[in-house]
Amino acid sequence: MSDTHYDLITVGGGLGGAALASVMSRAGARVLVLERSRDFKDRVRGEVLVPWGCAEVDKLGLFDALRDDLGHPLRYWAVDLGGVPAVRRDLVADSDLGLPVITFFHPDMQCLMLDRAIADGAEVRRGATVVDVTPGQTPAVRFEQDGQARDATARLVVGADGRGSSLRRWGGFAVQTDPERRAFAGVLLDDMPAPDDTMHSRFSPSEGRMSWLFPQGNDRVRAYVGFDSRSSDEPLSGKRGLARFIETSVALGVPKEYFDGCRPAGPLATFDATDNWVEHPYRDGVALIGDAATTSDPTWGQGMSLTARDVRVLSESLLGHESWDVAGHAFAEEHDRGYAACHQCDNWYTDLLLEPGPEADARRSVALPRILEDPTRLPDTPISGPDQPVDDSTRRRLFGLD
Repeated sequence: MSDTHYDLITVGGGLGGAALASVMSRAGARVLVLERSRDFKDRVRGEVLVPWGCAEVDKLGLFDALRDDLGHPLRYWAVDLGGVPAVRRDLVADSDLGLPVITFFHPDMQCLMLDRAIADGAEVRRGATVVDVTPGQTPAVRFEQDGQARDATARLVVGADGRGSSLRRWGGFAVQTDPERRAFAGVLLDDMPAPDDTMHSRFSPSEGRMSWLFPQGNDRVRAYVGFDSRSSDEPLSGKRGLARFIETSVALGVPKEYFDGCRPAGPLATFDATDNWVEHPYRDGVALIGDAATTSDPTWGQGMSLTARDVRVLSESLLGHESWDVAGHAFAEEHDRGYAACHQCDNWYTDLLLEPGPEADARRSVALPRILEDPTRLPDTPISGPDQPVDDSTRRRLFGLD
């Protein structure tokens, strides 16, 4: 057993942990990344960076590598409502950011980001399982690797260990959760001839169902189906579930011929899409980022971008304050502001496009005709980020109450 001190220890080596390690190592910090997995497999993880998330990754100095080494750009966003084409948006030409959506295969992204962290000077340990974290002025981490228990301390420990974060518990953070509303199923498909430059969303509002197609290039597509968790729809998994996944997608308007020759390239899994979050995700030398801090409804694709924003906000705060305790609190305040804006807008979109029932139908009868006449009524937070307005006038304009 050995005791080693670092400036920063990240628990988790995904986009959040690895990107933070890269940025801080470049700035001269001594960084340890502890990643449990030796090999990364498809587990239906986030694989989409919307334009504002691309801008965040660019600020971290990592966008060129992500885009050029494995990313696939989607310039257009097509939206169908009830089987009728409603919006086709050029994301590059019609936004201030001038950036596309970038898709990628999550395991490849993890390897790329960890390789970059190593190249930038971080120490990365794969196959390292963290078994305990003790918060405090000098937080301590105990982990196991190759059958040996090891100890390390740091100025700051960062939990980047995902939606099931153990750091939440060890750090004493209270988790808040929205009422359960949505379930979300996804699968990776090969030999699927969907348009290679377009992400396509299809909504059946009265049923609370929707589908997404996110091409990754070379006829590989990450396909999703979302449905109201209060419905009779069963979770989708396995071969039988794949048949129902395809049936649901076709019923929502995905051309049947897209599926005729396709084959699954990974598992089909269904997730609870309920938001859960920690308010003020810093205390006693422990910070939470990404899904460990806020797990957002994947229906609206904000998770990876929120992670990149967390990395940018936390790294800037650490590099801008002599006291990392002060920096941690400053990060937590700005994290809460950004997540609150995304959370509010996501709920508005769900209320409008995916909430079943007569009251929701009545809202749509007012709002949707006005949106079809003027798509700028849709708040742009999902594309342009949490600095977009999410005030009452934004809500009233979305729902046609102005």
